[in-house]
Amino acid sequence: MSEPRRSVRAAVRRWWPVAVAAPLGAAAGAGYAAVAPVSYTANSYVVVVAQNPGEGATAVNFAQAYGRLAGQPQVLVAAAAKTGRTVSALADSVRGTTSPDAPMIEIAGTGPAAGDAVRAADAVATSLIAFANTSSQDTGVKLVPLARAASPDGPSSPSAALDTAVGAAAGVLVGALAMAARRRPAEPGTGAGERRDTAPVPGQSPERQAAGAVR
Repeated sequence: MSEPRRSVRAAVRRWWPVAVAAPLGAAAGAGYAAVAPVSYTANSYVVVVAQNPGEGATAVNFAQAYGRLAGQPQVLVAAAAKTGRTVSALADSVRGTTSPDAPMIEIAGTGPAAGDAVRAADAVATSLIAFANTSSQDTGVKLVPLARAASPDGPSSPSAALDTAVGAAAGVLVGALAMAARRRPAEPGTGAGERRDTAPVPGQSPERQAAGAVR
């Protein structure tokens, strides 16, 4: 057999777990994307305004604090009544994010339909503004709406391309682990140069043969 053909066969024997697992993982990811429930995401925006000029840093700090409160029950109670969801269900479908250098809060709402996502985002944004402005005289900042949520053009999940790529990556990982498990280290004393002839030698007693084996 020629040397290139031997090299190909050796590569196939070594890498076949990855070659098999990667397409299987990609197929599993694509299958998940085909059957997973559809979810839409809409974003509503709120700005924190300082009451006194020159206190931009204060507004940024309060934006980060109120962004963390967007998913808390004290804010979600009023929003849940507007959306027809429970507080716990709404808490699972909204998320507030902020910027480290801008006094803006982004409220992301998700739902099984585009309208559900828009209502969730806008309801939580409105409730957050009302909650924060009740203490604006004490905090020195006021929340105002910047932009209402727009209806999304398409679902945010599942993503066939992303799920397929994740499945393929998982398949590569599983295949690599299988390859690592197949390459086990040799047992001590069985390597080249370590084999000993233990065949009986004529004329030697068993005790002398055992002593020679130990040496």
